Amino acid sequence: MNKSGLEWTEESSKAVFRCPVFSIRESRCRSPDNEIGAFTVLDCPDWAIIVPVIDNPKGKKFVMVRQWRHGSREISLEFPGGVFEPGEDAAQAAARELREETAYRAGKIQTIGEFSPNPAIMSNRVHFFLAEELYNTGKQDLDKDEYVEVELVNIREVFRGLGRPPFIHALMGTAFALYLQKTIADSNDFPF
Repeated sequence: MNKSGLEWTEESSKAVFRCPVFSIRESRCRSPDNEIGAFTVLDCPDWAIIVPVIDNPKGKKFVMVRQWRHGSREISLEFPGGVFEPGEDAAQAAARELREETAYRAGKIQTIGEFSPNPAIMSNRVHFFLAEELYNTGKQDLDKDEYVEVELVNIREVFRGLGRPPFIHALMGTAFALYLQKTIADSNDFPF
């Protein structure tokens, strides 16, 4: 039996489906009780989500993107992000996605967290970054199938809207929580 009594050991793995954005494999694993089970795993590339914060005369705002999401069949207002390109590290992917989707560059980008988006079935990681000292280059560089509107959104509006349209993307809640953790968790302003 393994050290924790909870770990499974992969005995074999075979691909059952591939498409441009993910592949599916069957993973045959041995349980802590030595039983074999078959599990479906989605192998997706890692991706980055960037929380861009811009200061303006009316206070801090997030730079967000509004776009259609095919899975939910609705418009989502979310932080920019996307998958890593070959050879990129997480910070490079974050900076590139910020520039491509919003036309903003950041003078300062820092890691604020990393999660498994759905560890029950997905093998990848999502990396979160805070982008500050933003300046607008004036030109987006969208993929041919990307239709994105850039918006400056009040931080309080995002907080109040999470979980309701158009703030429907679950990982935006995680990104917002990491932003709070980074910016106010150690301050006297933290409410709990």
